[in-house]
Amino acid sequence: MTLVKHVLDVKGREVHVIHPSALVFDALQMMADNNVGSLVVMEGEKLVGIITERHYARQIALKGRTSSGTLVADIMSTRVACVRPDQTVEECMAIMTKRGVRHLPVLEGGGVVGLVSIGDMVNSVISDQQFVIEQLEHFIHGDR
Repeated sequence: MTLVKHVLDVKGREVHVIHPSALVFDALQMMADNNVGSLVVMEGEKLVGIITERHYARQIALKGRTSSGTLVADIMSTRVACVRPDQTVEECMAIMTKRGVRHLPVLEGGGVVGLVSIGDMVNSVISDQQFVIEQLEHFIHGDR
């Protein structure tokens, strides 16, 4: 079973952070600049929320608000599902499915040490399956 810490070892531990008092426009710009779909919302060292492209679509675009006139704090999720580095990819996928989220901050020692997405989880599962397939092919062909 692949653990979250192994996924972070492959994808990296960079976390893009924004303050709750920032404008949604700035959050969108940061997401676009970094090619990510979410930002962790922090006040100092404290995780206070998460903002995603989905928040923008549902809370700004569909409600006729403006991204340049709305604060991140006004649309972010404050009940953030989080995981630990020692949890499995399967556990993460179950949490994502149950909570209806696509991004999970990774917490260790009280701090955010990474962020995993549903795409990261799918890539990990595909990689694991590809490894098993290759091993079975070698076994079938007698390559030991």
